[in-house]
Amino acid sequence: MNLRLSSMVGAIVLATAPLLAQAADTSAVNDKYRWLTFLVFGLIIGLTMYVTYLAAKRVKSASQFYAAGRSVSGIQNGWAIAGDYLSAASFLGIAGLISLYGYDGFMYSVGWLVAYITVLLVIAEPCRNIGKYTLGDILAFRNDPKKAKTVAAVSTITVSIFYLTAQMVGGGVLVKTLVGIDYEVSVIVVGVLMLAYVLFGGMVATTWVQIIKAILLVTASILLVIFTWAPYGFSLPAFLQAAVDSVNVQGQVTKLIGDAAKNMTAQELGQRFLEPGLFLKSPIDQISLGMALVLGTAGMPHILMRFFTVPTAKDARVSVLWAMGIIGGFYVLTLFLGLGSAINVGQAEITRIDKGGNMAGPLLAQFLGGGPDSMLGNLFLAFVAAVAFATIVAVVAGLVLASASAMSHDIYVGVVKGEHATQEEEVRAARVSSIIVGVAAIIIGILAKGQNVAHLVALAFAVAASGNLPCVLLTLYWRRCNTGGIVAGMIVGAVSAIVLVMVSPNMTYPLIVKAAQEKAIKGADDKLAALSTDLASATDPAVQEKLKAGIAAQEKAKKTAQDTIAKLGDSTTSIVGLEKPLFDLKNPGLISIPLGFLAVILGSLLYRDRRSDDLWDELYVRQNTGIHAEAASAH
Repeated sequence: MNLRLSSMVGAIVLATAPLLAQAADTSAVNDKYRWLTFLVFGLIIGLTMYVTYLAAKRVKSASQFYAAGRSVSGIQNGWAIAGDYLSAASFLGIAGLISLYGYDGFMYSVGWLVAYITVLLVIAEPCRNIGKYTLGDILAFRNDPKKAKTVAAVSTITVSIFYLTAQMVGGGVLVKTLVGIDYEVSVIVVGVLMLAYVLFGGMVATTWVQIIKAILLVTASILLVIFTWAPYGFSLPAFLQAAVDSVNVQGQVTKLIGDAAKNMTAQELGQRFLEPGLFLKSPIDQISLGMALVLGTAGMPHILMRFFTVPTAKDARVSVLWAMGIIGGFYVLTLFLGLGSAINVGQAEITRIDKGGNMAGPLLAQFLGGGPDSMLGNLFLAFVAAVAFATIVAVVAGLVLASASAMSHDIYVGVVKGEHATQEEEVRAARVSSIIVGVAAIIIGILAKGQNVAHLVALAFAVAASGNLPCVLLTLYWRRCNTGGIVAGMIVGAVSAIVLVMVSPNMTYPLIVKAAQEKAIKGADDKLAALSTDLASATDPAVQEKLKAGIAAQEKAKKTAQDTIAKLGDSTTSIVGLEKPLFDLKNPGLISIPLGFLAVILGSLLYRDRRSDDLWDELYVRQNTGIHAEAASAH
């Protein structure tokens, strides 16, 4: 369950990170049927805890804790990868983005799917063939073990903490939104479940929880799509035309494009929803985002760890093929989930529950079951919400396992003990490290309440793409790559990504925010004056009610803007002391990724390392043939 909860959080934050910090004031579940949500949540948590109990009996060695004893088949690992990858961003975040912005939301699906092509072609099999359990093992094969493992461990922990914090915040907001539990309690529940999976079941429990979660997620999505698509005779043109004709969709486009909507017909407004540019407005920013998604995924430590769980190189390839099939099929379904929510639920209701749109999928399930006042509708919502909850825990558990592995296997065993630790000592160190990371994640998650965590998501993927991937790729495929290049690439890639994000639009700039909110207040005042004038002269009761509703909406918008200004207080600069961004791109990948590659190249050319050159032939043979790879899991 821990693993799933983590997965879900990561997903939600990644897709709609800027809005996750805004906790909803309204529970999506009808109070009368809230017991259904707890029941379904309890059943799924119980199932995953039982799996953890069974897995705990098998975890006796470091290989079993870190890599499930390399006993996971290709098909099983494919489902587990899908479970780890199809997080909340996929199930909730992307569906929400599509429901609010149409075509642009679907671009996230494309980016994350293409990422696995990179993994399949250049990463999966070689990493499995030369590594033991961690990113540090891959880099230490032909480079100075202590230096390589140290920088790899620091990078792994940095990436994991950034991403983990964002997921903990997202998970707390999600559970609060679904069932009204306090944010702090929600974060603690996520953390405790995640720790239970990792501490007792290690990679064995994590793998099976991810498999169960993936099956439930795919099943729930297929059922929702069938019920959503059936009224249109399972015709894609008819379904898309329904989106174009939807009053909800047309109203949302009018809201998004403002004055430009005045000269457009209703059909043109609906068609605009199926075209790019409503959310992703800068082509260069889109390219930078795409680079981070595609290359960052291949550098994520918890993704790389999954390839050490299979027994053969063939299973590594099979697992990626299965993962791509499952992930690709699911991402096609998000189109129907998002557009179905836009048509049937409407953006007003979706954003009422959660401004980021993350509840679009669950609200669609509630609608298909009969609405918010029906038992079946709330049962559907509870099931979908519980699956999403499971998704969050899965990713969180995977990240904690990756961080704990870096601390125990790379630092404690590899650097401190010089590879001279017993199996019992290593497993004990791994569990202690898991507790440290888990407790830290809970504390940081609680402290980050109400904060904008978008920059943390950007940091996680940017560091993975800029530091980890160049080092892994070049150590595998470039003979001249050596320890100097690895150290330089890790440091330059990570530091450049962090610095660029800290001076980017991801951060909060009080003066800019205040100016935007003051403009919103003025606009609301103008509309209130016009609506009040119309109300004073209106005689039709229906018109009066409509005008009163408009006045209430404008008053709410005005109060929200005023509250935002009040929250900022006297602050005038961002966390790093800037009044406005120095770097215009939200994602630094376009700059930091080339810098990471350049640093590896220059560092390798300027540094002499005989070990890296001497072991090149052995690495080349092993990564391509898998000879002696099985021995890598032996301590």
